[in-house]
Amino acid sequence: QVQLVESGGGSVQAGGSLRLSCAASGRTFSGNAMGWFRQAPGNEREFVASISWNGGTTRYADSVKGRFTISRDNAKNTVYLQMNSLTPEDTAVYYCARRASSITSTLTSGYDYWGQGTQVTVSS
Repeated sequence: QVQLVESGGGSVQAGGSLRLSCAASGRTFSGNAMGWFRQAPGNEREFVASISWNGGTTRYADSVKGRFTISRDNAKNTVYLQMNSLTPEDTAVYYCARRASSITSTLTSGYDYWGQGTQVTVSS
């Protein structure tokens, strides 16, 4: 079993920043790609960012490219999402997810373990 626990969400004004963390426990972490997704009320869960097992490859949704940065610390079993220049459109519950594979994916179906999510609210 794998447990993923997100933290760092909260409320911020437009233009502000937040840093999300996802702590993993249980089975291996360092050999797995990780991803961040988000879901706003009434919307489907959407891809935000992903990172390969060693951090060598990252992928971003067009809507966050240049503003968000995904990173990981395998020694701490933690993946991060630095979010800058936030806008109200970024308001959502953010989920961390683990892939069984070491390479990245933008598809929700490509991830086998999910955290419970952390709320991010951006006010104008």
